[in-house]
Amino acid sequence: MARILICDDSAFMRMMLKKVLVENGHEVVAEAGDGKQAVQMYRLHKPEVTTMDITMPNLNGIEAVKIIHNENPLARVIMVTALGQKAIISDALTVGASAFIVKPFDPEQVVAAINKVLAT
Repeated sequence: MARILICDDSAFMRMMLKKVLVENGHEVVAEAGDGKQAVQMYRLHKPEVTTMDITMPNLNGIEAVKIIHNENPLARVIMVTALGQKAIISDALTVGASAFIVKPFDPEQVVAAINKVLAT
């Protein structure tokens, strides 16, 4: 399956995402608790898919995705957010996000988003 980087400032959310991903045969190669660390972990591990929270310290998810996508235009990033605002979704898509997962997430929603971006 896929090698995945999980980026979220909530340790609980990282744990929940990891549980769903591992139970569905994916490998979580690293985790990041802020946007700056997310960019570093992306560069180090070169995951096939990255899940990225929008609201994080040091560098928000939109800024992190912009950096990642500028370095690798083919990067597959799934935004994970409790924010349902259309402007934020539009901003994330503009900088390179591939899909969205809304918190609180349903495990099936996570699997569907991963499968969708892997198919592209």
